[in-house]
Amino acid sequence: MAKQPTKVEIRSYQVGFGDCFLLSFIYSNSDKRHVLIDFGTTGLPGKTAQPSKHMPVVANDIKRECGGPNGRLTAVVATHRHKDHISGFGTDSQTGNSGSIIKSLQPKLVLQPWTEDPDAKRDAKQATKGSNRSRKGFVAGLASMHDVAQQIASLAATNPSWMSASLRKELSFLGSENIANKSAVENLIAMGKAKGAAARYLHFGASSGLEKLLPGVKVTVLGPPDLTQSEKIRKMRKKDPDQFWHLLAGSTALRARSSLTSGLKAHSGKKGVSIPVEARWFRDRLDRLRGQGLLEIVRSLDDQMNNTSLILLFEVLGKKLLFPGDAQIENWSYALEDAKNVKKIRALLADVDLYKVGHHGSLNATPRKLLWEGFRKRKGKKLKTMLSTLPGKHGKTTSDTEVPRRTLLKALKEESQLKNTDDLPFGKKPTLFNRFEIP
Repeated sequence: MAKQPTKVEIRSYQVGFGDCFLLSFIYSNSDKRHVLIDFGTTGLPGKTAQPSKHMPVVANDIKRECGGPNGRLTAVVATHRHKDHISGFGTDSQTGNSGSIIKSLQPKLVLQPWTEDPDAKRDAKQATKGSNRSRKGFVAGLASMHDVAQQIASLAATNPSWMSASLRKELSFLGSENIANKSAVENLIAMGKAKGAAARYLHFGASSGLEKLLPGVKVTVLGPPDLTQSEKIRKMRKKDPDQFWHLLAGSTALRARSSLTSGLKAHSGKKGVSIPVEARWFRDRLDRLRGQGLLEIVRSLDDQMNNTSLILLFEVLGKKLLFPGDAQIENWSYALEDAKNVKKIRALLADVDLYKVGHHGSLNATPRKLLWEGFRKRKGKKLKTMLSTLPGKHGKTTSDTEVPRRTLLKALKEESQLKNTDDLPFGKKPTLFNRFEIP
């Protein structure tokens, strides 16, 4: 058995607004080991493209790369629960049962963040000193918020008269993005429980289990921290953190969710009760305020899930490959500011050779001072970057929140060897992936 790979191939698949990366570690012509990092989408290029048709095409190409009918995946990594990262693991009609194709590759190891541990609600760990939130409460809060996201997405789909088109678009996207993706979640759990397989739910500093399966490859887990390490991941806003979590976590909040999504009319008490003309102006403005409140809540959940994203650093053949999922600043700040070995981590990341751009190019997922400016190989464009994105799906240019962020995209093009899935031809015969080879 070879002690290390002879080369590594990294494929970034075209899944529109989503992530799907296949790392192939080549030990010999007959020994190739593959790690799939994420497989999901919330939107494909073009008006007619359908996930139910495209995702099985991608899954079958992954299967071909793994050796065909008898091929295997060494590992599957689901960085976090967002739809654009795990929907392809679903076994339902929405993604054409693409998850069954991946399951047929019998991954030996399934890796997810600690927040996805199916035993987390029963197996609570001590939280940070002085915290009023335990690990159990944190995960229960996520479950409650997913339920609220479902209600908000359903509300947007009814196209209420008081909701503007732009608000409806954002609520629809963020609401559906944060729905729990039951089919994909269950398939990931099933793959991890299959005979001969194992599942690990990771936090900062945990052992990934990949090194035993990939000789000559070192893997460092840089995020997310769990609550015994840091509470920053449970922030949604710089100010008044936890405002919505205290409101929405738990059964009382779940009983109240219809008020959030249906408004006062759901509690009028009598059918056919009309609102006086003189009160309708006030009612309409209350509806608009409620709409903005719902948007704030669903944005909070979106940020929260990104802050539970796995961050993995692969070291192989003298090169470093960084895959941070959608980790945002609160997740990154533990590894880069608060951890006991922060100086070592910063030095480790300074020589990164390949960077999977976080959160499809959002600015908050590639902290400029903490991360980007520390990449020394930006000089001379020695840094390789891979971006999987679809413009126009998330954020607004008018508020400088568009994804991908223009300023970041400019830096990626000017300071690195960028391969962007948005540049791939897409049509009847789409180009399925970008590819880098290491070394």
